[in-house]
Amino acid sequence: MIPRSSLPRAVPRVLRPQCSKRPNNNRTLASVKSGGFNYETGEVNGVKFASRDIPGPTTQLAVVARAGTRFQVYPGFSEGLEKFAFKSTQKRSSLRITREAELLGAELFSYHSRENLVVGAKFLREDLPYFTELLGEVVSKTKFLRHELDEEVIPIIKLGQKHILGNTAEMAVNSAHAVAFHRGLGTALHPTSSVPITKYLYHDDLKTFSQAAYAKPNFAVVANGTGHDELSKWIGEFFNDSPTAPPKDFPPIETNPSKYYGGEERIAHDRGNNMIIAFPGSGAYTGGHYNAAIAVLSSLLGGQSYIKWSPGFSLLARATAAQTQAHVSTRNISYSDAGLLTIAMGGNARDIREASMAIVEILKAISGGDIAKDDITKAKANAKFRTLSAGENTGTGLELTGAGLVQSGKASQLHGIADAIDGVTEDAVKKAAGSLLEGKATVSTVGDLFVLPFAEEIGLHV
Repeated sequence: MIPRSSLPRAVPRVLRPQCSKRPNNNRTLASVKSGGFNYETGEVNGVKFASRDIPGPTTQLAVVARAGTRFQVYPGFSEGLEKFAFKSTQKRSSLRITREAELLGAELFSYHSRENLVVGAKFLREDLPYFTELLGEVVSKTKFLRHELDEEVIPIIKLGQKHILGNTAEMAVNSAHAVAFHRGLGTALHPTSSVPITKYLYHDDLKTFSQAAYAKPNFAVVANGTGHDELSKWIGEFFNDSPTAPPKDFPPIETNPSKYYGGEERIAHDRGNNMIIAFPGSGAYTGGHYNAAIAVLSSLLGGQSYIKWSPGFSLLARATAAQTQAHVSTRNISYSDAGLLTIAMGGNARDIREASMAIVEILKAISGGDIAKDDITKAKANAKFRTLSAGENTGTGLELTGAGLVQSGKASQLHGIADAIDGVTEDAVKKAAGSLLEGKATVSTVGDLFVLPFAEEIGLHV
């Protein structure tokens, strides 16, 4: 058991009965335009931060760094930096961090996306000082010990590589990004088994990369469930040791604008069948590349149903109703300066082939105006709901807000996105569909290539 004297700040309170007054949880949620769902932003000692004081007894706090696979300087560095979160620091061993978090009943998490590395914690509201201090240590005082890399980090990465080998859906997503963007956003989210990560992953280089990733211009701190002034106070105390600029003797983090290419890739596989048809999509709202018409078009194409016992209103759901062994879904994947509108299909190869044939015809119908006004109305409502629902989710909101602060100095505010979707006209949706057909598509196919079609066979230009 950890001695009381060794537990910092807020930890000892778990060893005695609680008598503090609990927050009132009977408050109602605010409307979108009232600001209740929006973040209040600020900066202290060069560290950008945002908070959203959601009523409740718990808080979620995270550091969002510009260190996803798009920005890694060598293969596997984003994965390695993620896995080193909450390992030994100059003040605490990894075991001590684990035990103290358990005593406080908290959850620790870390993950990375193509653009961001997110390291955070969920905990009781009154424990904000301790976890702000802990995240400050992770950012600036992680030791990056060689034995932790060799014995704990690399083995976990290699297990993940084995998982990807049999995951045809993830292979298709990685392939689509690589074909669409080449480098940068085209880098696989997780290194595949053919990537020689041990050639690049050294503890000293990871430590130097962390100094670039966690330099003050490259990360932001975001919280849900705490007051703005209180968060500012603790960030000012515990994030002073973060470097003010990336190290000069290390390859710089590339921030070149994304460029869409398009094309086709086919990968034979006997574990499943997946096909992705993609087009240039809408970027993030904070990045200046947002296109609300793409969000509405995504809902209009659809494929998946959100209503139980109903195939849904979307055009692809109706067009592929006979292909019962194929799952179809449309999604716009947004990034800071680009987006990828994907139509993903999985299941029986012959059903996927039949379903893919309908996509081009549906896009032609939309661009030609052969679409009911009622369908546009439903698509706008669905797009607005999905956007607001995602923003209301505290986990999604943390990354979107942190990324916006780092990339453009602006937090993602839900009322602006909702207003943009409300303003989409029928002509804007027709124009968006037409622009997709005029440009180059991205087609990635994994599975039984004897049955699955080429892009040319279904009428796509690559």
